[in-house]
Amino acid sequence: MPLPATPVWFITGCSTGFGHEIARQVLASGARAVVTARDKSRVAHLVEGNADNALALSLDVTDQGQIEQAVQAAVERFGRIDVLMNNAGYGYMSTIEEGEEIEVRRQFDANVFGLFAMTRAVLPVMRKQRGGRIINLTSVAGLVGFPGSGYYAASKHAVEGFSDALAAEGRPIGIQVTCVEPGPFRTDWAGRSMTQTPSHIPEYAETAGVRLANTKLQSGKQPGDPVRAAEAIIKVSTLETAPRHLVLGAFGVDQVTRKLRDRLDEIEQWRALGLSTDFPA
Repeated sequence: MPLPATPVWFITGCSTGFGHEIARQVLASGARAVVTARDKSRVAHLVEGNADNALALSLDVTDQGQIEQAVQAAVERFGRIDVLMNNAGYGYMSTIEEGEEIEVRRQFDANVFGLFAMTRAVLPVMRKQRGGRIINLTSVAGLVGFPGSGYYAASKHAVEGFSDALAAEGRPIGIQVTCVEPGPFRTDWAGRSMTQTPSHIPEYAETAGVRLANTKLQSGKQPGDPVRAAEAIIKVSTLETAPRHLVLGAFGVDQVTRKLRDRLDEIEQWRALGLSTDFPA
């Protein structure tokens, strides 16, 4: 079902990057928005001059109590939530072998369990409305694994699988799900927001080691434009039928296309062996 003329967006992680730009454009369009960050003072400028259409809230998506309070505040203020933009999260890079347990768990708490909890909290609102859009910001790494970011890729792959099931459950009650999969964009992802565990194992120097170094060096030089990305994300929210996947940027489109073609070719190559494992007809 189409969104109302002035939909209510609930956006996580609005202090920088995609979340900040999406919130800015949503409010500029005249729509309403709940704009959140762990410290709401960092998003206060977004709601200035938008007292009727905007609500700024402090929200750490790893805190269940804050999630429940934020959703309640949104409904009390606007009466509904039409678009949930699950944007909060960050990148952690390391080799698989040298990944630190505490960092891996923090990554999953923010990127996976926080997103799951946020979605569960909003679903009752959308179910009662018989409609809504859930947009999950994953990554090209949600469809393709690269050296040096295995744990980040695992967190985004988890969200992709979750979103497949969520889409199947939500479709009959008017809830549509889109995963947005950006490649390298000029946000803080590879800069201030990035956590890395350096690699000291020589055997990984030419794979993960190179990528860890290059990722930091390319921060601020990525080809992707967050302004245009936000425009694309907002556009798909208005479509009668939203895409399940929206891959952003030439790098991302090329990498995902190649990966999926290679995967299909491999499945076909081993088709006979795979089919041979069923009980005989």
